[in-house]
Amino acid sequence: MTESNQAFSSVWDALEDSPAEAENLMTAIRDFIEVRQLSQADAAQLFNVTQPRISELQRGKIDLFSVDRLINMLTQGGMHVEVSVKTAA
Repeated sequence: MTESNQAFSSVWDALEDSPAEAENLMTAIRDFIEVRQLSQADAAQLFNVTQPRISELQRGKIDLFSVDRLINMLTQGGMHVEVSVKTAA
């Protein structure tokens, strides 16, 4: 196993935004909204964003959302987010 001693000023700097990561997070938010039967306006208020941002999220506009913003939205919704770092095979 190889260990990396890279230092980052922020945990977010250690994470790379990728479409796959963003899609997983967006799916979690969309599922949250659907299960709770929230309107776009109610979801926007809960996640502290505008209604058009919720619309963009629900339409899968991945490129408009950073991974850290999606994680912030999840935690604002009361969800627990875990970050796991593993050595690549």
